Amino acid sequence: MTRQESLVGRVVELAKLIGYQDGAVVSRTVADKKAGTITVFAFDAGHGLSEHSAPFDAFVYAIDGEAEISISGQKNRVIEGQMIIMPANEPHAIRAVTPFKMLLVMIRA
Repeated sequence: MTRQESLVGRVVELAKLIGYQDGAVVSRTVADKKAGTITVFAFDAGHGLSEHSAPFDAFVYAIDGEAEISISGQKNRVIEGQMIIMPANEPHAIRAVTPFKMLLVMIRA
């Protein structure tokens, strides 16, 4: 049984699926299917993902903390409980203002 399969049919707290690590960005894949992926990320304050683009829309839900998410140069502050959709083929970047956890859902189809 894979780690992903071990979550199927269970109630879990998103914030407890992954912990913070000093000076790092860590992730845990919750689901990886042909139609898309679900991944939980934890960012230490000041860390993030450099600007890049993806060929699919990506839904971000802030689980904990605060981050700045830039989409095509426009900066957006996202805090716990908020969400934002990063559109396909648009450059985007993420920088944690405080320790920050997020759920990323990428739809491929």
